[in-house]
Amino acid sequence: MAIQEISVDELQGLLPNIVLIDVRETDEYISGHVPGAISIPLSTVQNNVEPFLAQKPTYVICLGGGRSYRACEFAEQSGAECINVAGGTGAWIQSGFDVVLGELPNT
Repeated sequence: MAIQEISVDELQGLLPNIVLIDVRETDEYISGHVPGAISIPLSTVQNNVEPFLAQKPTYVICLGGGRSYRACEFAEQSGAECINVAGGTGAWIQSGFDVVLGELPNT
C-alpha cells in the first residue's frame, strides 16, 4: 500500500482544520515547526499511535519527508489513515510560510 503525499502548498491550505503530527526530534521541533503541529518524535511513534488514529486522515511531517513517510507506514499498520507532507518542514520554511519557534511540544 502506497502512502499518499501532499505538498506544503496543499498543507498550508488545509490548516488549521487538520491533525498534523511532526515526527522530528524535540530539539528540531522547538527550533521551528508548522503552527499547530503536534510533536511525536519518530522514536516514540510505536508507543504513541493514538494521535494518528484521532482523525482520518492524519497529516505527518518531518524535515524532508523520509521520517514522516516511515511514521505513516507504521501508523497505517495500526489502522490510521496518514498523508505524508512531501518536502517536510524544510520545504515549508523555504516556501516562506509561518513557523513557530521555541514552543514546547504539544504532546
